[in-house]
Amino acid sequence: MESTLTPDDKSKPVINADGERVGRVIAIEDGTANVDPDPGLTETFLSLLGWAEVDAESGTYTLQSEAIETITDEEIRLTEF
Repeated sequence: MESTLTPDDKSKPVINADGERVGRVIAIEDGTANVDPDPGLTETFLSLLGWAEVDAESGTYTLQSEAIETITDEEIRLTEF
């Protein structure tokens, strides 16, 4: 399956390796997704996902392509950390 982010991936849910929804892609820029995390995710959990950098203006986190296991028509699934 494809694991390169494209503009078509905007609005897809982001699913962790355990099958839990952790956010939604709100923008794609230069192969990097900006993800709006689901409410209730703690800073510790976000750190475990590799989402340490927050965009202060939008409140979104960057998702690097290395963290992606697969991209389907329905979702983006993360690798297990």
